[in-house]
Amino acid sequence: MSGSPEQVSIRVLDRDYQVLCAPEERRGLIDAALQLDRRMRAIRESGKLSSVEKIAVMCALNLVDELNAAEERARERARIDQQVLDLAARVGAEPTPE
Repeated sequence: MSGSPEQVSIRVLDRDYQVLCAPEERRGLIDAALQLDRRMRAIRESGKLSSVEKIAVMCALNLVDELNAAEERARERARIDQQVLDLAARVGAEPTPE
């Protein structure tokens, strides 16, 4: 059961933000903010971008690219798992659980 939203202070690239979230989401929000801060700092320290807005966009693009790659790996894994199940059914064997 979700409690009342609470205000959480986070700091990303030397800027403070107040975000409302459910109490059970607080730790995840803080972890996400820390990871975002690390990634944005790495982009800024590369020296190629200095505008916070451009750094945020580049960081978002990198994260979406990583998400797309992870989703593609998951689809490929599901496809391979299905092939194993199909092959096991064809030979009448029970597949072994992972």
